[in-house]
Amino acid sequence: MNTRELSLVLNGVPARAVVETRKTLADVLREDFGLVGTKLGCEHGVCGACTVLVDGAAVRSCLLFAVQVEGLSVDTVEGLSATGELSEVQEAFRRHHALQCGFCTPGLLMSVTEYLRDADPADDDELRDALSGNVCRCTGYQGIVDAVRQLVDDRRSADADG
Repeated sequence: MNTRELSLVLNGVPARAVVETRKTLADVLREDFGLVGTKLGCEHGVCGACTVLVDGAAVRSCLLFAVQVEGLSVDTVEGLSATGELSEVQEAFRRHHALQCGFCTPGLLMSVTEYLRDADPADDDELRDALSGNVCRCTGYQGIVDAVRQLVDDRRSADADG
């Protein structure tokens, strides 16, 4: 078994672990760090359930070896509410019933968090396209679109007032 020490910033906190070099980031997050919010669905990078942010970019953690994030910053769904308060994205999902079974929710939350940091969707079609990398079998997506649309509209109102 080939192992290596991994050092990273995990949800804003320096972290270290000795990991097998063949282990994916998703497995290390779940098994070595106990962060089980990151879900494993297809394990082929298609469903988006394992999405985390690496240096701010949404990535599929099932497609990365953990050793590839050496020295980088990794944010998981647990980091969204590190203070105990829901993030604005989590609160919008709650308010709009944008989750049902919850399996896809962590990946969707991370994808939306990254997307809204850099984008301002012109319409719901653009928004649906941005969410297309995350598969949800329960919600039908409308609650998710409504939640993100409200966040976008709230930001636009605040900018207009500000």
